[in-house]
Amino acid sequence: MNRSTQVTLVIMPLTTSILFARIKGMRYTKKQFEAQYPDDDACLEAVFQARFGNVKFCPSCAAETKFYRVKKRQCYACQWCGYQLFPLAKTIFRKTTTPLKDWFYAIYLTSVSKNGISAKELERHLGVTYKTAWRMCTQIRLLMQQGTDKLTGIVEADETYVGGKSTRERWHKDKTPVIGVVEKGGQAKASVSTQGMTATIALPFLRASVERGSTIHTDESIIYHRVKREFTHEFINHSKKEYARAGVHTNTIEGFWGQLKRSISGTYHAVSPKYLQSYVNQFVFLYNFRDVAVGPVLLELALKPVL
Repeated sequence: MNRSTQVTLVIMPLTTSILFARIKGMRYTKKQFEAQYPDDDACLEAVFQARFGNVKFCPSCAAETKFYRVKKRQCYACQWCGYQLFPLAKTIFRKTTTPLKDWFYAIYLTSVSKNGISAKELERHLGVTYKTAWRMCTQIRLLMQQGTDKLTGIVEADETYVGGKSTRERWHKDKTPVIGVVEKGGQAKASVSTQGMTATIALPFLRASVERGSTIHTDESIIYHRVKREFTHEFINHSKKEYARAGVHTNTIEGFWGQLKRSISGTYHAVSPKYLQSYVNQFVFLYNFRDVAVGPVLLELALKPVL
């Protein structure tokens, strides 16, 4: 193996199974956070160790080496040739002038806020400008991308409509549709649609999110009439005031929508369709990690490059 290639081999994505095994059942308090990341130097060292801690050979001179922190710069240099590694490159901290400790604390606050944290609230916590706080919130949500693993077993599917104005005649006028699935006792996925909500939208989403052959529970909406072609499909009829029947219901996904809408209304007040998917990703992420300490998950993801 070429020694110069070893610098890239340590940049490995974390998997959900590894994270769950590592932190399940843990609590992560502010006291623990402060002990782990007391200052900017500790934060930078954590990023460096996560990305380059196992590098033994310089990618420039190929000599076995150690990398030392360069004073007053956010980089590390080879002890022999001075080749520099920049741990913040390609991460959400790239080119930031905001102290790393503030970034890490913002991530911690996001992890312990069930309803999310707004840019205005973060502005007050950190004493930064609103523009800076908004950018930090946006970058942190980049860490909460939904995975590609498909759901299996019994899965509930439902759609909801967010934002806009409503009237009795046109209940969904100006609202943005979101479709989602929740594995009973498991994970969730959700996607914003900018083209309305029809069977043509619903089936491809279900096909991409749920393992073929699984059982899908829905309501009686016509957008799910093609589901039986590829899945075992059972539904309840809300129009007849039927909400559960022999274990068939959509209560779990409806509970998820309720949490999403209350959080948007109470914390963010309004979210434009342009950014709605990133907020949906955030609440899917928090739902999927509901049984573990989210802080270590987000902080460890923050130490990796954002692809």
